[in-house]
Amino acid sequence: MIIRRAGSVDRITAARGTQLRCKGWRQEALLRMLENVLENGENQQELTVYAALAKAARNWDAYHAIVDTLKSLEEDETLVIQSGKPIGVMRTHRFAPMVIMANCNIVGKWATSENFYKYQELGLIVWGGLTAAAWQYIGSQGVIQGTYEIFQSIARMHFGGDLAGRFILTAGLGGMGGAQPLAGTMANAAILCVEVSEERIDKRIKVGYLQRKTADLDEALAWIREAVASRKSLSVGLLGNAADVYPELLRRGIVPDIVTDQTSAHDLVYGYVPSGYSLERVAEMRKKDPDKLKADAGASIAREVEAMLEFQRRGAIVFDNGNNIRTHAAQYGVKDAFDIVVFTEGFLRPLFARAIGPFRWVALSGDPEDIRTIDAYILEHFRDNDIATNWIRLASQYVPVEGLPARIGWFGHGDRTKLALAVNAMVREGKLKGPVAFSRDHLDAASMAHPNIMTENMKDGSDAISDWPLLNAMLNCSSMADLVAIHSGGGGYTGYMTSAGVTIVADGSRDSDIRLETTLNNDTGLGVLRYADAGYEESFDEIAKKGIRRVNV
Repeated sequence: MIIRRAGSVDRITAARGTQLRCKGWRQEALLRMLENVLENGENQQELTVYAALAKAARNWDAYHAIVDTLKSLEEDETLVIQSGKPIGVMRTHRFAPMVIMANCNIVGKWATSENFYKYQELGLIVWGGLTAAAWQYIGSQGVIQGTYEIFQSIARMHFGGDLAGRFILTAGLGGMGGAQPLAGTMANAAILCVEVSEERIDKRIKVGYLQRKTADLDEALAWIREAVASRKSLSVGLLGNAADVYPELLRRGIVPDIVTDQTSAHDLVYGYVPSGYSLERVAEMRKKDPDKLKADAGASIAREVEAMLEFQRRGAIVFDNGNNIRTHAAQYGVKDAFDIVVFTEGFLRPLFARAIGPFRWVALSGDPEDIRTIDAYILEHFRDNDIATNWIRLASQYVPVEGLPARIGWFGHGDRTKLALAVNAMVREGKLKGPVAFSRDHLDAASMAHPNIMTENMKDGSDAISDWPLLNAMLNCSSMADLVAIHSGGGGYTGYMTSAGVTIVADGSRDSDIRLETTLNNDTGLGVLRYADAGYEESFDEIAKKGIRRVNV
């Protein structure tokens, strides 16, 4: 095995076309998925994909070793990866996963942010995020539909089904938060996004996710007022700090219709930027005095969340967008931080109870026409699926290509399988230029335990039970998936979550038919059973309609 030093690293982009560097398309697909997360990532030199810490590999030596191993991997072998570092290749069989990985899993009482940073400094661990180390991130578009569906759900629940003439206030334009401005305008709203990094604002404008930018709050508000009055959609990036801007809006008596935040508030050292800090000072303080940086970040988060609570008291719809901001606010003195609802419980749980969630597919050929062909199939064959078809129409119009052409759609049990098998047939028949990789967000029905996000306030009190994602990963290995990952939280998320991810390749083969059908049916089937076990009526209905076999105890 050749191990190259990082040194001066050329920019990595995912391979396109049909020429193989590996011994088969399953291996080639996973290699291209790895390259793709780095092509779409925030800081390629640091191997960081998003959220300040979420990495594709532990270090550059590990990255190159993974690449070299995938190129030499036989069909009946499995690559084992521990926290972004390849450990060994095991002889398995041709229906076994090509890659299995476990990232950032720390034993019980040792799962603290302090221990995470210690192990990270020792080079023993990396945080995989949700889809970074599992090579499933597809750029901001992977978050767009989820954010859009949240906004649409709020529109249906509170604003007569339409956000035209409504003002959304949020913060954060990083790898996850960067989806917010486009999702807001697609939902017809005027959305103001506060961001401390001008580089991130410029990146979102460049890729077409954001329309305007300014460092002047008065100018930003003037643009928003004009858009609201004319009921036109608009996205504005404001260079500033949410801990300053949110309280200032309250001081001026301005109450948006919807308020949230998607900064990297999960991490107080590498993520959230405290009020009064420049990015340069943050980098300096990480080395000089991380404890003070952490304390100042916590104090700023507390200020921001206090403002969010006051917006809520004054009539705004306020929600936690899944970045642990309420948890840290509570730790820094905001006793009623959890009066703010989390997005999953507030707006999406009825969908998850039916295992309807964020399903993804990536055109490994690199040809956007493959995605358009699949779009056309969905519009013709899923006409009764309003969520999916509405999104496909919008995405084909508004969502630009980032990295390898990809799409996301909220499909549930049976529908994911139907789509994947149809795509595999298209590959086999030459209707697509190349194979397609299917994956999903880790935030899915059976694959995440996160008591402050995904599983908060479950009916049966099972919020913190992490058996489900572990069962999900084992079941997906048994079901012949191509890549299976088990992740736990890192940084400020350490000790708060466990999740599982899966990738399956449609290469046109009959073997892929078997893998796709078995994996996707079992993946979503377990999701329905997880919510049925917790007592959700939607799940019981889904079991009856789809013939899922449940053992009654």
